[in-house]
Amino acid sequence: MKKVSAHWVSRMLGLTDKQKQNRVDVCINLLCRLQALPQILLHGIVTQDENWVHHFDPETKRQSMVWKHASSPTPKKFKVTYPICWESRGYCLWNSKGVIMRDHLPKGSTVTGPYYANELALRKLRKALKSKRRGKLRRGVLLLQDNAPAHTSAVATSAVAEYGYELLLYPPYLPDLAPSDFYLFPLLKEHLSGTHFSTDNDVIAPVQVFLQGQDKLFYKTGVQELQKRWNKCIEVGGDYVEK
Repeated sequence: MKKVSAHWVSRMLGLTDKQKQNRVDVCINLLCRLQALPQILLHGIVTQDENWVHHFDPETKRQSMVWKHASSPTPKKFKVTYPICWESRGYCLWNSKGVIMRDHLPKGSTVTGPYYANELALRKLRKALKSKRRGKLRRGVLLLQDNAPAHTSAVATSAVAEYGYELLLYPPYLPDLAPSDFYLFPLLKEHLSGTHFSTDNDVIAPVQVFLQGQDKLFYKTGVQELQKRWNKCIEVGGDYVEK
């Protein structure tokens, strides 16, 4: 027997052949760059994302793991919407050495292209790098982000060029190749799961404690996992990479 986690059933029916090929092409491109300049690529990556943290999250996917025989089907678990489940939204920018900057988004705020470029991340990142990662701007910043509309908008793309960042290719469709989505946020939510929070401020403090409490190896592992995922994505022909 082996222990497996339930397969979360989403609304997406699957990737088309064209979408899978796009993912494979991007992963091949990134792996070629990694082979040419391994240290520069992995140490140069700065990744970011926004995420919701529930005031109460009852169970993570990993915590739903059960024992099964090799011949028995993988259990399925539908995502449950709770009638009272307030959320707090924040964002985090980090690299292999740790968190560079994070903040809490004001309630009711909408992340648009101008907001992302000027108020949320790109402009503030330059200032944070100067104080926390001396020499990083001179060596080059490889920005890895998903294809959310705010991130791919014209104003955000212009800001990336203006501040001297290089935007790495990122295949669309599913978050399985984004370090924040497959590594950082799941571990954070696992740490917070089962705890009730009354207000946004109650959520912010333990999130800060978790992020600051991890050593450099924790963040380095998250970035290094990218190489394994790029290879796995190619092996499975562009399909979703579970782990």
